[in-house]
Amino acid sequence: MRLAFLFAAFLALVAGSARADDYPNRPIRVFTTSSAGGISDIFMRVLNDALQSRLGQPLIIENKPGGAGNIAVRSCQDATPDGYTICIINADTMIYNQFLYKSIPFNPEKLTPIVNLFHLIQVLVVNSQLGAKTVNQLVAVSKEKPGTLNYLTASIPCVVYMDSLKRDKGADWVRVPFRGGGEAVTAILSGTTPIGLFGLGNVISQIKAGKMMPLALVNNIRTPQLPDVPTLADIGYKGTPSETWYGLFAPAGTPKAIVDKLNSEIVKVVSDPAFREKYIISRGLVPALNTPEEFARDIKTGRAGAQQVVKESGLLPQ
Repeated sequence: MRLAFLFAAFLALVAGSARADDYPNRPIRVFTTSSAGGISDIFMRVLNDALQSRLGQPLIIENKPGGAGNIAVRSCQDATPDGYTICIINADTMIYNQFLYKSIPFNPEKLTPIVNLFHLIQVLVVNSQLGAKTVNQLVAVSKEKPGTLNYLTASIPCVVYMDSLKRDKGADWVRVPFRGGGEAVTAILSGTTPIGLFGLGNVISQIKAGKMMPLALVNNIRTPQLPDVPTLADIGYKGTPSETWYGLFAPAGTPKAIVDKLNSEIVKVVSDPAFREKYIISRGLVPALNTPEEFARDIKTGRAGAQQVVKESGLLPQ
């Protein structure tokens, strides 16, 4: 019996290796949680251009926005675990959703981490006409105009930051529903919703044009693009900001040899200095990169912290 078991295990190992050696022999589907033109969509398309020559097959991007990312992740979870369907998911969906919703249509444990691609630098900005150049000045303006200042953000950790600042500094601002990146930027520029927390890449051109004023870097990650802008820690914020990352996943059961091959090839592409500068650093992102095992450990740690953050924030499951 033991001999038969060992032989079966050996055959499985050989089969997995063979699939990896032959992999991929057809295009790979990639589900994104964003619509066309979103951060993950744009990144996967430029990654495809560089990765296709290494893998010999293209990435076919399929946008599945909506449902706070749950729709795309469910599709990825339910796909055949053969390496021909993967997905790019952000930290909010993978770590926070299970604590923010009474039920979600996927099990985070049924996704296999491939690689953490990059961290998003979140920046607190205001319409330049508002007259605030620091967080303290923004707080003062909000007190002068109680109940009239609205803000936009798509990130749950950023909602927590704004609520914490509001309590700690006695500010007066209100969150309004997030309607998508383009509409959100327009709302800030028009002044109808003068405050926003976004990925730096979404607003860097408006900042450079002087139409938006950056007040603080939310994730406590410095960037050479805004060398004079303080982090939340610099202005005395005592919380523990959560990282906003984007990573690649495969359905549970995808052969480890295939996961490792994808990790290896993607790390080689993203580690190239020219690629990093053009498609990551210049867009207000921070390269991550790790092994599947390291990524899995980071996710486990992040979930433990997210549960506590949601509990302390008072956000009730929807």
